[in-house]
Amino acid sequence: MKNLLKVSAVLAVAVLTLSSCNCFKKMAKNRDDVQLTCTPEVLVLNNGVVEADVTVNFPVKYFNAKAVLKVTPVMVFEGGEVAGTTQYFQGSKVDDNYTVIDKNNGGTYTMHVSFPYDARMACSQLQLRAEIKCPKGGCKEFTLVNLNTGAIPTKDEAAILAAGGDDALALKRAFGLTIAEGVNTLQSDLDYASAMQNMASGYKNVITEVTRANYMYAINSSRLARSAKSSDELTAFQQLAADQMSNDRIAQHIYVNGYASPDGPEKFNDRLAAARSESGRKAAEELLSEIGLSLDAASYGEDWEGFKALVAASDIEDKELILSVLNSYESSSEREEQIKNMSQVFEALKRDILPQLRRAQLVNSSDITGKTDDEMAAFVREGNFAALDEKEMLHIASTDKLTLNEKIAVLEAAANEYKSATAYNNLGVAYAEAGEGEKAAAAFASAVNAGGNASELNNNLALVNLMNGNTAAAKAYTANASVEARALAAAAEGNYAQAQSQLSGYNAAIAATMNADYTAAKQFIANDTTAEADYLRAVIASKQGDMATAEAQLKSAIAKDASYADRCRQDVNLRGYIGKEINL
Repeated sequence: MKNLLKVSAVLAVAVLTLSSCNCFKKMAKNRDDVQLTCTPEVLVLNNGVVEADVTVNFPVKYFNAKAVLKVTPVMVFEGGEVAGTTQYFQGSKVDDNYTVIDKNNGGTYTMHVSFPYDARMACSQLQLRAEIKCPKGGCKEFTLVNLNTGAIPTKDEAAILAAGGDDALALKRAFGLTIAEGVNTLQSDLDYASAMQNMASGYKNVITEVTRANYMYAINSSRLARSAKSSDELTAFQQLAADQMSNDRIAQHIYVNGYASPDGPEKFNDRLAAARSESGRKAAEELLSEIGLSLDAASYGEDWEGFKALVAASDIEDKELILSVLNSYESSSEREEQIKNMSQVFEALKRDILPQLRRAQLVNSSDITGKTDDEMAAFVREGNFAALDEKEMLHIASTDKLTLNEKIAVLEAAANEYKSATAYNNLGVAYAEAGEGEKAAAAFASAVNAGGNASELNNNLALVNLMNGNTAAAKAYTANASVEARALAAAAEGNYAQAQSQLSGYNAAIAATMNADYTAAKQFIANDTTAEADYLRAVIASKQGDMATAEAQLKSAIAKDASYADRCRQDVNLRGYIGKEINL
């Protein structure tokens, strides 16, 4: 609790010497204190705003019926200040529309003050500045009063105030009454980036590529004509197999599969497919004789799956009816009978579809092992992004092989080249990790424009808005966000008990500290050896009055991250170190 105008006795002395402000001379006769409280006593950053309730208790017979008091809350910090909403109080005989303080009854008034947060406010003062006005005497217009002494400006001081500039600002600050010092900014340490989610890269270190070529047969035959043993398709198959032999990252597996078209007796076709598999294997061994690859052969009888695929891809009339028959009957003989009953359609099938199924198919299933993580990281450090495809870029950025700046560089390259929702989303996460909230928001917006609507993106849009102080905008996404994101939204709005129960690790420790649950806060970061965890432990110890531990943890934090040496000198949570050097 503080005294407005200190005590009435001080004001009385000032007023008695300033007879030109007659209404305040009478107010000074009341020697009871004008009491003032500020809640909270230490201001707190919450949801991008610094707020407080300032309560003034005017005693009975204090407020002159003809006086007007103008009070302005001001946040004062190095390099500037921000004024809040001015409040006016008037005596009962003043013909105006201000808050009336009755002389006979006195009164209590609570003034809510609110300021958009400026980073410079961490080390600041909340002041009240007052101006007085009387119907008679020298204060007929609002005149600044020194709330620390009760005096009004001298002639020289009035000239300084009229001139404006730095001297006037310094004088106004000297006349102001400081009711709170510093802002607890611990809420701004919530790590929203840690809860953001990358989209999957789709990268596989080993991928399988399959190539095919066919030996074609005449109807009911398993003998390969000479012309069937050479084709552009077979030549390309042979060349690829030969080329891949020199690559020690490719493991080739070659098969020969024999098929028959699904017309004619099923048992006959089974034998025919087996014979084609064998003659095809011999032809393939001849084709690949110089490569030295082993072959596996198998037969699959009537190729109904191939038949279905060819029909579906064709422009044959009534193809939907044919496909319906295939789906309606399991028996090969029933399928064949039903299709043959469609005489006009069957003629087209005999001409265009069935001949393509009389084959022995060569299959090369190649397992290709990609670049190692170290190789990909080397390309990134060289700036050789062209050596990587999108999936490789996204993958290497998700590993611990790169620094944060290198991750951002490769993800920027991926986003610029491929313009995919995944690249933009993951770039946004990296920007957030670097503390670049606005860049992160822009990247996520690009992901949306690229067609992204994944749950990860929705989650990240909620978090980046929280990170940038846009809690209202975050609400559009939090309903469908993760439990962690919703808990961080609660913390961003000051609901620390709810947040603490749903978070873990560092973020839970911040929520618990703001909730004054220091035992739980320490447990949440018990195994965390980072600089930020050490600093938070210093804050907790300071709040518990354990200054030896606070100093030890602070020194540890500074040793790991020198920026904490500057921060602690402005942190209201570490009042003992404000303005001091920390000796390691």
